[in-house]
Amino acid sequence: MPRPENFTSVDGLHYGWRPAEAGAPTLLFANSLGTDVRVWDRVGARLPAQWGILRFDKRGHGLSRFQAGLTIETMADDAEFLLDHLGIGAFAGVGLSVGGLIMQRLALRRETTMTHLVLADTAAKIGSEEVWNPRIETVMRQGIAAISDMILARWFAPEYQTTADFSMWQLMLERTPAEGYAAVCAAIRDADYRADLARISLPTLVVAGAQDSSTQPALVRETAEQIPGARFVEIADAGHLPCVEQPERFAALLMEHLSRS
Repeated sequence: MPRPENFTSVDGLHYGWRPAEAGAPTLLFANSLGTDVRVWDRVGARLPAQWGILRFDKRGHGLSRFQAGLTIETMADDAEFLLDHLGIGAFAGVGLSVGGLIMQRLALRRETTMTHLVLADTAAKIGSEEVWNPRIETVMRQGIAAISDMILARWFAPEYQTTADFSMWQLMLERTPAEGYAAVCAAIRDADYRADLARISLPTLVVAGAQDSSTQPALVRETAEQIPGARFVEIADAGHLPCVEQPERFAALLMEHLSRS
């Protein structure tokens, strides 16, 4: 049976924490734009019970307090704050979408303590001003619900959109505070870490949902090719959130990757 996580907050950051047992690995999860910690529920339930888990809501998402001046760097600062607050030494970093940008920074900041890196449906440069600025403007003027159909169509494989689960993720997205969502959009827009990919020296797994329309598999593969020794895997029957649509496959890849030195 999976051991429970303890959920609490510190400095306005909401997080869940389950310490590792008997020398088992600890995983730090960073989730995507418009989601909260629940996006990892199904993967976490399939991991060994003795593994440690730390996951957190980005500022302005879920139960974390919004903070002005958000960037990928300040979100990486938050992740480091939690690692230090909890006294976590060695850990594996797992990042989805914007969470992957955060983990790319931590892979360089914490290269002596991050043991493995997993990047899912992400890149070092995601979109452009022409993509993000109209979205930010619409969300701040009309709310996320005005564009949720478009976003969800890009997130999920068509078959998944007919399931009973689909409405849960729609509500999660639409209940994300507009200010927090727009701020993270701007952070993604302004981030460009392509020049740093070659500096990542950790064992790296890069995965992409085969039906992802947000960060298309070709873009994710291109990112993997710039990281020395990285392995790229495309996950069938999944869109932008393979940890939701194909959690068993995602967890299996994660466990296999962490078994490699």
